[in-house]
Amino acid sequence: MEYKIIATLGPSSSTPQIWSAMLAAGVDAFRLNTSHLSIAQLNTWLDQIQSFTRALDPHPPLVLDLQGSKWRLGQFPTFDLEPGQKVQLVFATASQAKNVLPVPHADFFSAASLSSGEIVLNDAKTRLQLESITPEAVTATVLLGGTIASNKGITFSASDYRIEALNAKDQAIIDQTHRLGFIRYAISYIKDAAEMAQYRALMGASSHLIAKLERQPAVSEAAQISESADELWLCRGDLGAELGMRAMAEAVHEFSLHLREYAVPVYMAGQILEHMTLHPTPTRSEVCFLHDTVKKGFRGVVLSDETAIGQYPIEACQTSALFK
Repeated sequence: MEYKIIATLGPSSSTPQIWSAMLAAGVDAFRLNTSHLSIAQLNTWLDQIQSFTRALDPHPPLVLDLQGSKWRLGQFPTFDLEPGQKVQLVFATASQAKNVLPVPHADFFSAASLSSGEIVLNDAKTRLQLESITPEAVTATVLLGGTIASNKGITFSASDYRIEALNAKDQAIIDQTHRLGFIRYAISYIKDAAEMAQYRALMGASSHLIAKLERQPAVSEAAQISESADELWLCRGDLGAELGMRAMAEAVHEFSLHLREYAVPVYMAGQILEHMTLHPTPTRSEVCFLHDTVKKGFRGVVLSDETAIGQYPIEACQTSALFK
């Protein structure tokens, strides 16, 4: 079975030696999540990667993951959330106050009164219940606790309101990198075909654009979105946060039945080999899932935590290539 492996780079995979081992293990492309990087940090990564790949043939692509309309927390000291704890979410880019989470997205607060009232963070690993709303702050009670850190994703479990647009940082990244021939762009939180068509018009026919399917409307319009994209990524993490686990599983199953109807390659993303973030071997369920994924017609997989922050990035790549 022929399929591609995209490996996310991060603290666990930041040296040329590891990149060489990843490519030897079967990796076809690298990915950087720009939401976790400043422009200066991204430039450092680009300089190092360009130096490493200059002599390689073929030249592996580098996917830059753009935030798009996805909501993320701002900057704050990492702390633990306990069930029953009261927290405040404020419209700000950063905060040092205890029990305060900064959310630098005005449309998050506009959406609060139109939402289900349940707030999910960090791929639904943490859940809050909205208690009160003001134009620039909401108070919530922790339902499901855990450690929370800067830049983690945040959304409502049910809300249709969001401003769909690239932010200023995304645009700066595009302006700086669009002339580099090996760069591809993955756009987060696409809502529908109309939004994707806007990005194609903005970035031109020569840009390699990837639509990340993380919302139900995007999954439903995947065929139309594929007309303006070069790839589709089905991202189960944020899709699960948006829909809940059961509805996410049902959506993924239904989507998988129609893979051959899409005009472009489709990749599976999100916890492909999550067990290998902390362990040198996968679970049997993960291996069976990988096999079934490529047999169904997915053209590749996207590794994230496994290679970015995991303890066994090379082993994760080798396992991903088992059925190549």
